[in-house]
Amino acid sequence: MTENTGRQARSLAGKVALVTGSAKRLGRAVALRLAEEGADLVIHHGASHTEAQQTAAEVEKMGRRAVAFAADLRKVDEIRTLFVEVAKRFGRLDILVNSAANFLPASIVSTTEEIWDASLDTNLKAGFFCAQAAAPLLRRTHGAIVNFADFGGLMGWPGYIPHSISKAGVVMLTKVLAKALAPEVRVNAIAPGTITMPGDPPEWEADFVKLASLGRTGSPSDIADAVSYLVQAEFMTGHTLVLDGGRSLGPAKEEFR
Repeated sequence: MTENTGRQARSLAGKVALVTGSAKRLGRAVALRLAEEGADLVIHHGASHTEAQQTAAEVEKMGRRAVAFAADLRKVDEIRTLFVEVAKRFGRLDILVNSAANFLPASIVSTTEEIWDASLDTNLKAGFFCAQAAAPLLRRTHGAIVNFADFGGLMGWPGYIPHSISKAGVVMLTKVLAKALAPEVRVNAIAPGTITMPGDPPEWEADFVKLASLGRTGSPSDIADAVSYLVQAEFMTGHTLVLDGGRSLGPAKEEFR
């Protein structure tokens, strides 16, 4: 067995990645990182056609192939069509990143059936049916799936009840998919804490800094780093990587009482 200690990350040249919700924000950051590492990209979007085309153009500037496809991930027929088109265009799929999500506030009082369905359909149902549709392609390439859970799915937010439940479901989805698709396909997840981007309300960062041991919010680069690692981590499956800046530990300077 060859020792891999200190080895540089392998190039993703020749591989094809599909990142859902990659027209903007975190999905876009992940797509661009995978392109930087050599992968060709399928930029999935819902209604963000212009942003998707812009992201695809950035990928092409790196010398990679890119195509933008629209699909409503709440509809299984559109998910299946999406992966049929990927197979036609590229002939293979190596990486699926299920990053498309919504973040809908809803308490025990304000949760409606519409909010419940929107949260569960986008955040959980879509990830399963994307994995189901991708599985035949990924098995052939011994590929990888990375799902997006989040801190709310681990700790539970009473102001975001359906969201928290949907993301808790992603953690379990990751485990069962890892078992169902092994050994050909690895399935892992990330669970970000508060990630801030340019244009986000400054109070988000101020509140999070008080809670996290590292004293800062996460960045899109932190998320892209984690996805890149999980794509390449050949001896890891069924795991949820928590990226919360130590929020689950509490503030670093909390005094013992």
